[in-house]
This record gives sequence, C-alpha cells and structure tokens, in this order.
Amino acid sequence: MILAWRNHPDIRRFMFNQHVIEMDEHRNWFEKTLNDPTRRLLIVEDRNEPFGYVQFSNVVSGGVSDWGFYVRPDAPKGNGRKLGITALNYAFSILDLHKVCGQAIANNKASISFHLRLGFAEEGMLREHHCNNGEYHSLICFGLLKYEWQPSLNFQESIDDKNSNCW
Repeated sequence: MILAWRNHPDIRRFMFNQHVIEMDEHRNWFEKTLNDPTRRLLIVEDRNEPFGYVQFSNVVSGGVSDWGFYVRPDAPKGNGRKLGITALNYAFSILDLHKVCGQAIANNKASISFHLRLGFAEEGMLREHHCNNGEYHSLICFGLLKYEWQPSLNFQESIDDKNSNCW
C-alpha cells in the first residue's frame, strides 16, 4: 500500500527522490528502517481507513526530529489537515519531541503552505541544495517547537480525535 502511494505520480513528483521504487528497494528500505530505534513509520487512518503516511527520524524523548509525510493520492480533500494534526499530536505527546523539522522543495507551494498553516516557522533556505533529474532545487526549512504546537480551532473542529490515529 505504501509503495503504491509513494510511486503514484502525484506523490512522487514532490519527493526528494523521484524515481519509481521497485519492490526490492522498498523491502530493503523497510527492513533497514524497522531496525532503527530512532525511526517511526506511521500509517494514519480515520475510522480504520488508512489515508496517509508519516515518518519521524532521530526520535528520542525531548529531541529534535525530521518528519516526512504524504496523503493517499485519492484521499478526500481535508485529509492533509487530519494527517498533520494527528501526526503532530503524536510527535509532541507520545514521542515527547521538543521540535519537529521539515523541508520542502522550493517549488512545492502546497507543502510550504501546509507547514505554515500548521504553525511551523520558516527557518531558512538551502539554496540549490538538492538535485533531481540533473536540476538543482532549493529547500525551504521549517521548525515547530513543542510549546508552539496549538492546533487552531478550525483544525480541531474538522477532526474527531477518537477516529484519527497513527499506527
């Protein structure tokens, strides 16, 4: 399921590595990641229906972690908000992180806007830092501190916390 989502053209075009991932590569990545105690791979679901994927790296209590995420390609509008809020609630309450960091390729306006709407601060730009298909792209860096995390009321109203989970 995750491999199919990740390889979908609407997801893949915004990834740092945009090639189609074959099953062997996926299995190797999964096995390596499962053996890393500082990584968390999460499926986000609503009413037992998976709709997104989130990963956190460098996870230690009170630590600083990088996150990555995507919503199922055919997920209904609004699931991005659910994913973000559910994952950040998990990060700050269950994982007890101090800070969550993210990066977006500078031309990924949706991801940049998403981070800002969730309360992340833009912390800088890495100019022409990442190469995709022979073309260099700048990365926008974001950070959100635990004490800054307060989902707005309009986000909370769109989520029934009893039905959105990270597993």
